[in-house]
Amino acid sequence: MSRTGENMDFDALRRAMQENYEQPEGPARNARAELLLAEAEKLNIPLAVIEALGHQLKVYNYSSEKDKMFVPFARLLRMWDERPEDFDEYETHSLHWVFKWVSSGMVGQPHVPLASIEKWLGEMERRYRLAGHSERAVRSTEFTVARSIGDLARAERAYTAWLAADRDSMADCHACELHDQGWWRAERGADDEALELWRPVLEGEYTCAHEPHAVLASSLLPLLRLGRLDEARAHHLRGFRLVRPMESMRGAYADHVEFCALTGNEARALELLAERPAYFTDAGEPRSRMDFLAVVALLTDRLTSLGLGSQTVPGPAGRTWTAAELAAHARVEALSLAGRFDERNGTAYVSGRVRERMDQLPLVERLPLGVRATPTVAAPARPAPASSTDATADTEPDLAALLAEARRLSAALHPDSVAAWAAVAEATDDEELTPRDRAELTDHEAMGLGPEGVELFARAAELYEAAGDPGEALAARARGAYVLALSGRTREALAAVSEPYERVLALFAEGGTGVQQAASVLVGRARILLLRVHEAAETNGAGDGSAALAAAETAARELLALAEPEAHNDVLVASRAAEAQATLGELAAHAGDAERAAELLTRASEAFVAAGLPWFAVEYEARLTGIARHLGDAEAAERAARAALEHGADFLEPTGHAQLHLQLAEILGATGQFGPAADHALEASHWADEGGEGPTLGAWARHQLGGFLLRQGRWAEAAEVLESALPELSAQTHGDGAIVQTHWWLGDCLTELGEHREAAEHWLQAAEIARQWPEQHDHAMLAHLAAEALGHAELLPEAEQAYARAGDLWRSLGNVHGLIRSLRARAWLAVREEGSGLDTARELMGEAVRACEDEVPDGNGADEAREQLVAELAQTHRQFGDLVARSAPDDAEDEAIYALFEEALAHVTLAVAGFLSLGEDALHSRTGAQLAAGWLEADLEHPDWAATRAREVLAAYADGDSSDETVVARRGEAERLLRATESSV
Repeated sequence: MSRTGENMDFDALRRAMQENYEQPEGPARNARAELLLAEAEKLNIPLAVIEALGHQLKVYNYSSEKDKMFVPFARLLRMWDERPEDFDEYETHSLHWVFKWVSSGMVGQPHVPLASIEKWLGEMERRYRLAGHSERAVRSTEFTVARSIGDLARAERAYTAWLAADRDSMADCHACELHDQGWWRAERGADDEALELWRPVLEGEYTCAHEPHAVLASSLLPLLRLGRLDEARAHHLRGFRLVRPMESMRGAYADHVEFCALTGNEARALELLAERPAYFTDAGEPRSRMDFLAVVALLTDRLTSLGLGSQTVPGPAGRTWTAAELAAHARVEALSLAGRFDERNGTAYVSGRVRERMDQLPLVERLPLGVRATPTVAAPARPAPASSTDATADTEPDLAALLAEARRLSAALHPDSVAAWAAVAEATDDEELTPRDRAELTDHEAMGLGPEGVELFARAAELYEAAGDPGEALAARARGAYVLALSGRTREALAAVSEPYERVLALFAEGGTGVQQAASVLVGRARILLLRVHEAAETNGAGDGSAALAAAETAARELLALAEPEAHNDVLVASRAAEAQATLGELAAHAGDAERAAELLTRASEAFVAAGLPWFAVEYEARLTGIARHLGDAEAAERAARAALEHGADFLEPTGHAQLHLQLAEILGATGQFGPAADHALEASHWADEGGEGPTLGAWARHQLGGFLLRQGRWAEAAEVLESALPELSAQTHGDGAIVQTHWWLGDCLTELGEHREAAEHWLQAAEIARQWPEQHDHAMLAHLAAEALGHAELLPEAEQAYARAGDLWRSLGNVHGLIRSLRARAWLAVREEGSGLDTARELMGEAVRACEDEVPDGNGADEAREQLVAELAQTHRQFGDLVARSAPDDAEDEAIYALFEEALAHVTLAVAGFLSLGEDALHSRTGAQLAAGWLEADLEHPDWAATRAREVLAAYADGDSSDETVVARRGEAERLLRATESSV
């Protein structure tokens, strides 16, 4: 860009304005436009000043300084009225076009009187009529004015007249018109109609510089209200990515903050506020500032209602804000702005709308987005188990009822039994309890402590003895031994369980205790022995024949023999029998017998479910999922994973939910079910965040989610998720392969989104990591991809360097196809250079031809590798010819052009021969080369040769499929070539 202060000619000024318009929206671009206007005024060319004023007006309109656009417009209009002949056709059109911006823009400035707005609207109508334009744009602008001031009847009339008027060159683009039309239908309660109107914009049929950005933002609440949550999520991820760099789109940005505040994504909303601190104070467009502050109040009121009013939040610069303080400030500021609009409009309409917006209730309690956000709101606690008593919040809990409920849950082996006994403990003192009550209370308190409960289990055993239940006392001691083993002291644990084991068997044989107590001791011993097996495997790799394995299997079979005959009579005994089956399954897996393990774990899981204990099946169903995947039985793996999720839904901790959802996501993804896989990866990321595992399990889930979205072609969503995952992925936790893959996927996404420079950056970062790997294929591929992206980004020296790096890697790997393609790409880059570019390109193409010829084996066999090389050689000749033909300068002498075309024809002819040798598999490639040769022959004044080429192509497709686009295109081009040759004869 030329430096301001240098003397510019008109052409340089135009280039500078175009360069400036391509810069990001904001004050820097606006300031540059002001300097360029000063440069234009030095030229003493009226059109230069007109163009500079128009440029200034445009950048002001698309910025946070919209209020500045009225001055250049007034000056332009005065110049038009004084000397319209100074305006060329384009600037005449532009002047009338921006009338819409000015007339509707005044509504967003409360200091502009309503009478002035109406005057300008009338002036617009008059000038459009004089210029011969349709009234469509006038009625559209009138609609904007009427709806903004709350004159809804007039807005409806203007809306009808707008749609009835003819479209002409002054009408807004289709995308913008459909946005406003859909907004009005949604405003009138017709969400379905709005979304149908927006459909062509959302599907990419109509786009512009600010669409579908605004439509995606406006669609969020209608989608939520209709319960179309997946679409709402997708529109947020896709739309926010578009809005983020657009400084002028504060209103759409506010829509995304609002969406987060109403879907349980308060943390995400706060991050959005932190990204745009200037939005709190930028005063150039009061209407969008009012909208922004209204959703800030909505969000911070929501946080305050959740008990987070003292939390620090992003706010206006200059001080630290708590949520409660910002809520009060934003509400006052938003209502103050609304009051200014209402005072100007003579209504209370704007204030009423602002209050409604600030006071909304959440539309969805929880809508996972899949992107990383710093937690601000704790996960809602799972509701306490329903009590069978009639106790209410206004009465003291009845001890007898609490005991009855605790015993009911204990008898059912329900996960909430420990919490129920804790409620008993809280409601009573020791004197009110019998020895048996105290024993059970202590026993369950110990269960809640895990490995810390060893001493309490011993105390529970003493209390059971005192209560006259020696069998349960021995069971409590066995439980104590098991939690001792959980702390890593398995040798002590085995010794501690030995006496209870011997005694309970003797007591059971004498009829002194029941099968429940005996099975409880035996299961404790079996668990300890299973832990010993795992320990042995970790220390010395013990396997199938180890003593620990044999002892554990014997213990499990002993437990099964005791419990299975009575399983149908007692829930606890049924659970012990099922656990025995599960232990045998674990041991079979340990011994390498995966099929036997799957059979036993399936049997155990089914037994738990049949006994009414589905929560105990979850652990084994999860284990079964992994074994089924190992066996290659995707159907069984999916079935087990779904069962685990179903059975654990109400009882799992957040991390457990995350692990199961991720497991199912991976199974579904491996079988190509990317949509359902993405759904479960999304849930996994949410639950991992809720469980405090965001940087570990959550990052991996986001990595997987991004991959599943990418495979569905949902590029913007995938990019948003992958960019969110990347900061938390680490080589230590996730492996450097995951980091490389994430960068690689991001490069793919950003390429599809047209963000080529950013894609290249990700591919280069991935290549730097892959550079250290023993196998260098990925390194070469990533360097090649980065080179392609750098070329698309017009960073030609960097692209050349990356292609050269990729070529060296392909050569070292013996990959001739990769080498040839890198050489061809470098040739195309070289020909874009001035001077010796064509000579360098020839050298590179020649090197590609030689590299390919050196690799093509002798003979005419149909070996697949040989055919691929022949096709590569033919393609290289085809590109060589195209490159030479296109390099002919427009101002070259005929003789020089003919020489280049002759050279090009020689290469394309070789390409035709190469493709011809490959038969029907290369039909389309061959006919494309034949037509290229034909056009060159026509240009070289050989019409008969060219006609022959055209007829050969038509003959090749005589029986071609008319539904094949390539067939239709080739026929059409051949017919055009034939007509061209006939007319030249």
